[in-house]
Amino acid sequence: MTIERHVYIKLNADHATDRGRTEVVERTRTLATIPGVRNCEVGVAADANALTAWDVTIRLTFDSIDAVEPYRDHPVHRSYLEEFLKPRLSVLKAWNFDM
Repeated sequence: MTIERHVYIKLNADHATDRGRTEVVERTRTLATIPGVRNCEVGVAADANALTAWDVTIRLTFDSIDAVEPYRDHPVHRSYLEEFLKPRLSVLKAWNFDM
């Protein structure tokens, strides 16, 4: 079994810029260092229609659903979310899929 966690991020107006999206992408890549994360891919909206809804997307891969909760509780993730992302955030949606 492989679990993919799909995360969609809409940044607030102050950060919904090319520079703001680049900062989020670069910082998001640190999530790959968390134990249990098999793969971490980060992208930005590729066209105007996507950009109206979301600025950044993240796809994380785990070996099992049991690895997701430790990832969410890991200090690197907590710091990323609470200290870095939330001040820049307008909307965040995340879902897990059994692939």
